[in-house]
Amino acid sequence: MDEQFVLSVVVDNHAGVLARVSSLYSRRGYNIDSLTVSATDDPDISRITIVVKGDEYILGQITKQLMKLEEVKKVERLMPETSLFRELLLLKVKAPLEYRSSIKETVEIFRARILDMAPDAMIIELTGQQSKIDAFLDIMKPFGILEMCRTGITAMARGTSTLFNPENTDNI
Repeated sequence: MDEQFVLSVVVDNHAGVLARVSSLYSRRGYNIDSLTVSATDDPDISRITIVVKGDEYILGQITKQLMKLEEVKKVERLMPETSLFRELLLLKVKAPLEYRSSIKETVEIFRARILDMAPDAMIIELTGQQSKIDAFLDIMKPFGILEMCRTGITAMARGTSTLFNPENTDNI
């Protein structure tokens, strides 16, 4: 049975790294469920969060192949019980006058924010776990979803440990 794995990958921050990492997956026929990339506090380092489904064998193969790329500094599997996983949703929903109060109430319950309001539509922002985003979308569907954009999972381990510290050679 396929399990969902979240990998946090520390890489050199330069052109072509993302293409090399993502092509590694496609060449082997693995599907990426979610991929987010961002710079870190060090402008020379980026962090890639990859969500993939598979078994332990596939996870091992992906990790080994990633570590073969010279730009990859570290790969770590993040576990749900010791990490925080978050997604961002931007949702444009139909919002005629007669439904606005219901939509606003739902937004408040989910601790979302209304970013924009037009005569017949709203743009709502929600950050949270994947299950919270999915539940919010299920409730909003009857109002009429016009458009949506999800970031995919971004994640970080809890506590004081860090994924990459250039002064600590144990990370390399």
